[in-house]
Amino acid sequence: MTPQSWIEQYGPRESMEYDVVVVGGGPAGLSAAIRLKQRAAEQGVELAVCVLEKGSEIGAHIVSGAVMDPRALDELIPQWRERGAPLTVPVVEDRFLFLSRTGTLKTPNWALPENFKNHGNYVVSLGNVTRWLGQQAEALGVEIFPGFAAAEVLYDERGAVRGVATGTLGVGKDGQPTEHFQLGMALHAKYTLFCEGARGHLGRQLQERFGLREGVDPQVYGIGIKELWEVEPARHKPGLVIHTAGWPLDAKTYGGSFLYHLDNHQVAVGFVVGLGYENPYLSPFEEFQRYKTHPAIRAFLEGGKRVSYGARAITAGGLMSLPKLTFAGGALVGDEAGFLNASRIKGSHAAIKTGMLAAEAAFEALQAGRAHDNLLAYPQAFERSWLHEELYRARNFKQWMSKGLYVGSPMVFIEQKLLGGRVPWTLHHRHADHERLKPASQCQPIAYPKPDGKLTFDRLSSVFISNTNHEENQPAHLTLKDASVPVRINLHEYAGPESRYCPAAVYEFVREEGGGERLVINAQNCVHCKSCDIKDPTQNIVWVTPEGGGGPNYPNM
Repeated sequence: MTPQSWIEQYGPRESMEYDVVVVGGGPAGLSAAIRLKQRAAEQGVELAVCVLEKGSEIGAHIVSGAVMDPRALDELIPQWRERGAPLTVPVVEDRFLFLSRTGTLKTPNWALPENFKNHGNYVVSLGNVTRWLGQQAEALGVEIFPGFAAAEVLYDERGAVRGVATGTLGVGKDGQPTEHFQLGMALHAKYTLFCEGARGHLGRQLQERFGLREGVDPQVYGIGIKELWEVEPARHKPGLVIHTAGWPLDAKTYGGSFLYHLDNHQVAVGFVVGLGYENPYLSPFEEFQRYKTHPAIRAFLEGGKRVSYGARAITAGGLMSLPKLTFAGGALVGDEAGFLNASRIKGSHAAIKTGMLAAEAAFEALQAGRAHDNLLAYPQAFERSWLHEELYRARNFKQWMSKGLYVGSPMVFIEQKLLGGRVPWTLHHRHADHERLKPASQCQPIAYPKPDGKLTFDRLSSVFISNTNHEENQPAHLTLKDASVPVRINLHEYAGPESRYCPAAVYEFVREEGGGERLVINAQNCVHCKSCDIKDPTQNIVWVTPEGGGGPNYPNM
């Protein structure tokens, strides 16, 4: 049944009124909420602000490398050091390695472009930084509602956004209400800021409804897969930052790795594969496992213990793929719009900065007595900001690297190192990621080694340590427009790529007694990475919001 059908049968919904509703309790959303409350305190006015977070707690769904540039945090909370922000491990050394199957070529530090230099940055758990931001927001009076997923955008009679509604609870797999049935709540606001992260469920709807992507390049993505390890003390160097390119990916497939040394003998190791890859037999998860067997990487991990696992799509299109940011009644903020700087492998500083810019625009509009209009001051402020300048310099990075390692690397060196990003040309993305997958008949299968359970692992044991959980008796949040397409097209033409691009063993083709095959969707395994919604070659899979609180529960990713 549709939300409207439930309302007609059980309604009306309860509602709450706010000045600003923020959808998403990540760095972008929390920074926006903090800035709104800061401005209200400066002006001595009351401002009702709430944050909805679909994770069971703030930070539960946050997974990132991460090396954090504190520039935006310096602007948001200048006293962050005195207030105990968990940025305690400064970067002490950068290494960039080109890997062959067994060899390593280290780039001299003098040859590193500025985007790969991290002096002044910090190795962090972004989940812990986000929890700290949540504490700062609550101290200012922001109402935070973890475990409540925004499932529907609400519009007024003019078509402007007037808030969101949380998901209806207690609906069984059969679509019928259970004894725990409860209508979602409507949260009305003068302005609604959408900060759901990459490929946000509601953000995607808004981009289509308001034509926000007209005239801009397609957005392109990467899938980032990460493990957190406790390593032997002798192998640990707090503040060491390592990035690699090359093996195990072939030269024409965009991707690379990170290995960051935190404190407490912990190392974050991860792998990013551009979702524009062509070979349907490629498995980003298996490539990551294979990467850890390289002598330069296993040297840090052997004898250690893997303690957590996660995965998340990241936006990689950069400046040329940004949609229009505003519409009547709201705005797209942070990775919801695609502000991540792929050349630096950093997005948290951009999320914080755009959260502040959107908040400033919303506050000024409210003070002027305006509601539900277009916050044009937000994109105008972005165009004047240091963030725009940073993204402009890096605007061609992903386009060059998509041409292959041997073309992209020297061109990035020329643009970024020799010319400082100030070039007269601009490259464009021509195709969405799902359009780039080739039929299986045109590609070679890839034989991946079996996991050893010590250095390399399978998907199910990985999902287990992500603490992923969903209420089992609920409709699947991974939906198919046409149930026949996975077998009829995806399996027969593309060898069933959903069984490989998903890093959580959600999609599985099983043989039936009659000899045919069918797709089984293990939705309870989903870590909310959104890869299926992005890479499905027929765009038949649509990720929708499950019951709030479901999904991974990352402790410090």
